[in-house]
Amino acid sequence: MQPAVEHFWQQLEQHNGVALIEGERRLSYVELRHEVQARANHLKELGVRRVALAMDNGLQWALWDLALLRAGLVCVPLPGFFSPAQQQHVLDHAGIDCLLGAENELTRSSGFAPTAPGLLQRQQATVTEVPSGTRKITYTSGTTGQPKGVCLDAEAQLEVAASLWLASRSCDVQRHLCVLPLATLLENIAGLYAPLLAGASVELRPLAEIGLSGASGFEPLRLIGTLRASQPHSLILLPQLLLALVNAAEQGLSLPTSLRFIAVGGGRVAPQLLQRADKLGLPVFEGYGLSECASVVCLNTPQARRIGSVGQPLAHVELRLADDGEVLVRGPHMRGYLGEPPLVDDWLATGDLAHWENSFLILHGRKKHQFVTAYGRNVNPEWVEAELLQQTAIAQAWLHGEALAENVAVLVPRRADCSDAELDAAVATVNQSLPDYARAHHWLRAAQSFSAANGLATANGRLRRTALFNHYQPAIEAVQKPIQ
Repeated sequence: MQPAVEHFWQQLEQHNGVALIEGERRLSYVELRHEVQARANHLKELGVRRVALAMDNGLQWALWDLALLRAGLVCVPLPGFFSPAQQQHVLDHAGIDCLLGAENELTRSSGFAPTAPGLLQRQQATVTEVPSGTRKITYTSGTTGQPKGVCLDAEAQLEVAASLWLASRSCDVQRHLCVLPLATLLENIAGLYAPLLAGASVELRPLAEIGLSGASGFEPLRLIGTLRASQPHSLILLPQLLLALVNAAEQGLSLPTSLRFIAVGGGRVAPQLLQRADKLGLPVFEGYGLSECASVVCLNTPQARRIGSVGQPLAHVELRLADDGEVLVRGPHMRGYLGEPPLVDDWLATGDLAHWENSFLILHGRKKHQFVTAYGRNVNPEWVEAELLQQTAIAQAWLHGEALAENVAVLVPRRADCSDAELDAAVATVNQSLPDYARAHHWLRAAQSFSAANGLATANGRLRRTALFNHYQPAIEAVQKPIQ
């Protein structure tokens, strides 16, 4: 067993309270350790090597994940928000020989057969070698092509979990509610491993009870009802989930007073949204990370918080900026992408642009998303898009300005009956706070939302910018010609 896993296990042995909660069931730390060890032994007896977790949030997901960690086997979470084609790619690309979950058309067509309730196996003829020490392969949906498998060892995952525990220790979190799918690395590490290290209770509910469905379906009222029933001390939210909660609270819906630490990440958070959350008394702390670094690398905390930044580096990492402003990270990170050469450099290039302000990291956006206007101005569209999404009339926004004299925004209205005048007023409001070169000088009303179904967004909601450009290029050219 790896030293990191042994240390993690020893930490869990020091706790005696309730570890996991699902509905009426309470699993103590003593019962957790017993259950995990029994499952780890069973997996070893089966002789499996790479195991896919294809389950909804719940006790079973958490217990099997911990058992795979304990057994030293490769765990591959299979996100429910992936399309069937993406799930098929993960099963084949990762060489899965055991799947924990329900039998369905996908598992049958992939050659899996049930050998026990909730456990399916198959014979794999050829298997791609994983980098040495790999214990989890987490697939990132990316913005183009098939998901890539990020290979992580146990030490990287658990070092991040320990850093997060220490960073939030002053909040005395005793009950965490998992809101995001456990198949996402952020919730897996920050919402399961970190609370368990702290001896807290982790409440697990099916995603439908949280209000999440598919890749982008969300019912804010359902989440608020769950929060009131659970009374958690901590949550992890995506920016769009935080926005929905803030909108609901501003409209008079009460949120639980139990909340002590709301971490938000996964995308740029507009400072205006954090200021609105502050006025409501919500303890929101923005962070930043990436799967290649085993999730979180920077985080605002009660002791060190700066709105507009993603916080300071956590204890387990070093950060520096390249000459062009790209964030470089040294510390625990992936062993490599599955099927690609292993990493050899200690410093990992993130592809994100940033600058420092008094030891706080201020992100600008993705290096590859940056465009250059006809006047030579560099613009990171994610910044402008995040500001546009603060307007209640706008549900989705994409900004384009490559080689253009004036930028063009394509907007998805929040309501079908939203008038052009409302959208125009929303854009005008945002433009007032932006420098001229970054403004949305023109806007177009989208005929449909940006989704995985139509290829204009990934399964987790990230914009597919090339696809959007190809789709809207004629309309953009009609309102603005590039300078010759």
